[in-house]
Amino acid sequence: MVVTTMGVPDETGADPLGPADPCGDPFLRTRFAIPTLPVTYLRRDRLLGHLDLAPRTPLTVVGGAAGAGKTLLVADWAATRRTPVAWLTAQMADKGRGTFWAYLLQALRLAGVTLSAEVGLPAEAGRVDDALLTRLAAELSAREAPVTAVIDEYDRVTDPEIADQLEFVLRHADTGVRLVLVTRTEPLLPLHRYRAAGAVTEIRNDELAFTPEEAGDLLALHGIRLPPDEIGALLARTRGWAAGLRLSALAAQGECDPRSYLKEFEADRTTIGDYLIAEVLRRQRTETQDLLLRISVLDRFCPALADALTGRADAELILTALHRENAFVEDLGHSWFRLHPLFREILRAHLRARHPGLETELHRRAAAWLRRHGPLVETLEHAAAAGDWAAAAGALVGDLALGELLTGPRAEPLAALFAAMGPEPRTPATDLVRAARALSLGDLDRGLPHLERATRELEDATNRPAQEPNGLTRAPHQEQPDPAETASARLGCALLHVLAARLTGSPARAEAAAHRAEELKQEVPGPLLDRHPELTALLRAHLGAARLWAGRFTQARAALTAVTDHGCTTPAAAAQVRAPEPASPVKTRRPVAPERPSTAQVREECLAHLALLDHLDGHSGRAERKALAALAAADHTDPAVLPGIGPATLVLAAVATDRDELDRAEALVDGPPDAADARPPARDPVAQALHALVTARLLLARGDTEGALEAADRTVVADEPSPWAEAHAALVAAGAHLADGRPELAVKLLTELPGEDPLCLVGAAQAELAAGRPGHALGLLDRIRPGHALGLLDRIRPGHTTGPLIAVRSALVEAELAGVEGDREARRRLVAQALREARRDRLRRPFKEAGPWLRPLLATPALRPLAEGWLLPGAASPDGTPAVSEPPPMIEELSGRERDVLVRLAEMMSTEEIAADLFVSVNTVKTHLKSAYRKLGVNRRHDAVHRARELGLL
Repeated sequence: MVVTTMGVPDETGADPLGPADPCGDPFLRTRFAIPTLPVTYLRRDRLLGHLDLAPRTPLTVVGGAAGAGKTLLVADWAATRRTPVAWLTAQMADKGRGTFWAYLLQALRLAGVTLSAEVGLPAEAGRVDDALLTRLAAELSAREAPVTAVIDEYDRVTDPEIADQLEFVLRHADTGVRLVLVTRTEPLLPLHRYRAAGAVTEIRNDELAFTPEEAGDLLALHGIRLPPDEIGALLARTRGWAAGLRLSALAAQGECDPRSYLKEFEADRTTIGDYLIAEVLRRQRTETQDLLLRISVLDRFCPALADALTGRADAELILTALHRENAFVEDLGHSWFRLHPLFREILRAHLRARHPGLETELHRRAAAWLRRHGPLVETLEHAAAAGDWAAAAGALVGDLALGELLTGPRAEPLAALFAAMGPEPRTPATDLVRAARALSLGDLDRGLPHLERATRELEDATNRPAQEPNGLTRAPHQEQPDPAETASARLGCALLHVLAARLTGSPARAEAAAHRAEELKQEVPGPLLDRHPELTALLRAHLGAARLWAGRFTQARAALTAVTDHGCTTPAAAAQVRAPEPASPVKTRRPVAPERPSTAQVREECLAHLALLDHLDGHSGRAERKALAALAAADHTDPAVLPGIGPATLVLAAVATDRDELDRAEALVDGPPDAADARPPARDPVAQALHALVTARLLLARGDTEGALEAADRTVVADEPSPWAEAHAALVAAGAHLADGRPELAVKLLTELPGEDPLCLVGAAQAELAAGRPGHALGLLDRIRPGHALGLLDRIRPGHTTGPLIAVRSALVEAELAGVEGDREARRRLVAQALREARRDRLRRPFKEAGPWLRPLLATPALRPLAEGWLLPGAASPDGTPAVSEPPPMIEELSGRERDVLVRLAEMMSTEEIAADLFVSVNTVKTHLKSAYRKLGVNRRHDAVHRARELGLL
């Protein structure tokens, strides 16, 4: 049609009063108006600076979701431009190509762009002549100064022909025009060509999102000031979405407590919900709305999972389109998506309102799909949300993840998840989960019945005909589990039997259950075992603790070191558990397993038990180092598997008692009043016995013989007695009797013990001397001496050297015996030997318990220099030089990595060599050195090594 003008043409050649578009309707001036900024609008200079790059490229795209702040940002920028800006809101794009171009030409004219009459106007609403576009491009290319044309709501341009025409004019106008597109969706333009040529400026959702500083400034404009952590929480929930921040700030203004409102507001009950429903959800087709509502139960999703929830097969196309349209569907990569948090909240609320009861079914479908294709954690979450505890427990047990309930970073979240499980349903898997939760807390009364019931049902299921459903990991109406899941359940059951045997003090049952577990591991797929190293680590740890209780120290050490040195991930580690230690071990640097979160906590516990083994062997310094390493590791892991004061703390208390540091020992045994570690020991025989023994020794050292006897006689409930626990309890009781003048009772206690513990024999020899029987004492000492025909240490601990504590106590008793026999030189020599042996580990207690004969001897000129400064008060030596003083305590315990650095420092390795050996940077080594210097109170390498040796750290 021919367009006529009815008014007086303006300076652009258009008649503003008459019909102008191809349909004969007047132009709507609002389509050309740059939007007015609200009073609370926050100018964002970082984005304005990015837009300032627009004149350098022919095309600028500002793309983002509804309410992302695109239009206001460009409006703010356009208002500050000194060059002409033509603004067009493209709401008429659906009325045809001719109408769109008529409006764009009018926008150019209103911006002061003079176009000749030859350019003309579109004659029809549905089409535009190519000649018009050619003439327009030619006239624009001839301009001296480019005009900036902004097309807002460009996502309404859905006609590919309009996009092609626009790209034609943009390309041929050369530098005469700069085009800025504001759009929710990916524009219909060949952006790849512009990107390849560096001819496009882009601002997308991520850049449009508010930063913490911008969010704080925006809230301040609304009279609300929040601390950084609360701003961060609000940003996490809104993802920095501009409209969400503005609408929540506006709503909070009307609240009595804006801060609480911004923490707790329900999105579906606010104008945010209204905005998203109107601007996003209702714009979608019925199928898309249905999909969005259903996937709102998911934290993340892929097309196949979405299809499982809808029962259709169109999710991939819909999700891809939603993401392209910036419809609050975020692409996580690898075909996985997630919904914007606020959008998800609103959709879930609408799902519950529109389809009551459907949410549970959707969770069940999601759990079933994820069980086959997805990660275990999400499977469990959806099964729990559906209340399908049989499926949740079956997934956990079938995936061989039962050990994750006992240890590792997921133990606490899993325990919290399964805490909601009631007494029903009853399947082997649910019973195993209930047993694991109870046994992890040391609750045998609750745990063992569940474990026994699961064991019986698993055995029945194994012997049942293949075609009969067994209900192992699924409800009876569901499909039969596969053999790998059955094997996983039986292996998990064996693990719990090893743990139960450890807690009940039954080493024989622990060995049998561990042996059964090794057989069952052959039936479990290798990749599944590799994915769950915590299971093998737990088996070794519990078996090692059970062997420790039984007094089989060599076997216990093998099982425990398989965890600490190898992580139980290699065949060599498993072989080391079964094989005895070599008779003449060669000192080589053992391979250290890479730290894995799932096994870190088990490794810490094994280090603590190895520390106890060293303590029982009399190696106090070595025990202290391992205990400190265990506690240092505990700082970076979850709380201990078994609550209560752990073996590492108790070993440190025992070492402190050996050093006569009684206040420190008492503080360690009691623990800080507000610490979780200050609870009484859990139902673990090793921990209970060690706690009783350390308490008894501490009371004896304090002179409370009655309290010591009572503590040493404290009952530890166990199926089998522990030889070392009985021996050390007898040793404390004997010491109490000796202190009260009852040597005969002491001798009777120590000589009637089954087996022969070196410390007990030394104690018995001391009691025999007190009873006036030096010959008997000599016979007992002969049974201890290495190399002697009756050498006990050679027989029971092949390849092990006598620990300093045993050597010191033995030397002191021999010295007392030499004094009784009148051999003063031998007595002095033996006391000097004891002093030299004890000095490194600062073992003071044996000297205080030796008897009154020793103190005058220590004051003699020959021995006093060896005792001054650490055993006796410091004084000047006969030659006038100051005596060696006891090293002051460390300011703070060294971390494990600082100890690693220190060990290599003592080996004269350079900083660069240490860095290479530890696979860290030189700067990291320097940082560890600086920290170690501070803790040791030194400022030089040599002094650090010297100080560490004084403290027994090397």
